[in-house]
Amino acid sequence: MDMPGERDKHAWRTEILARRAAKTAEEYAADALALAAAVDGLDVGEWVCAYVPVRGEPGSTGLLDALRVAGARVLVPVTGPPGPLNWAEYTGRESLRRARFGLLEPAGETLPVSAIRSAELILVPALAVDRRGVRLGRGAGYYDRTLAAARPDARLVAVVGDDELVPRLPEEPHDRRMAWALTPRGGLQRLGEDHAVE
Repeated sequence: MDMPGERDKHAWRTEILARRAAKTAEEYAADALALAAAVDGLDVGEWVCAYVPVRGEPGSTGLLDALRVAGARVLVPVTGPPGPLNWAEYTGRESLRRARFGLLEPAGETLPVSAIRSAELILVPALAVDRRGVRLGRGAGYYDRTLAAARPDARLVAVVGDDELVPRLPEEPHDRRMAWALTPRGGLQRLGEDHAVE
């Protein structure tokens, strides 16, 4: 078996997507409840950028609702042409509509990519993240382009399953490192060189 980090991103994606596909609906629901409960440990601030989970991504709209209960206003991505993400405010599950690629998006006003600058906390979907903060996404680069517009002091949190926080992933120069990981059982965990496991 390959050592962590020796495989390329495609191999990592294939393995993680297969593991996610093998999970039961009950396992997903339990993980989603645990992630929503983990919001209690977050300093949410006034605005949070998050996402509406699809296709096996960790979490649920329950996580978004928990952020709102904690006092935050929540922005989620709106699909558009390839490039940085636009945003819209999530005001509850009833405000979501079907969009391209099977996504759910708020029906309200679409805001430009610069709206991300209002967020002190940014929850980023990931297939995996390593102890150094290197995030593995789906490969389209939407978040890498978007996070360049975030404020420098924004707290970047990769949301992953418990087994998707790994010792080491392959990294490319354009990859934006995460400062934290949020997992169902581990809650919020600090990442970075000082926390890396070799």
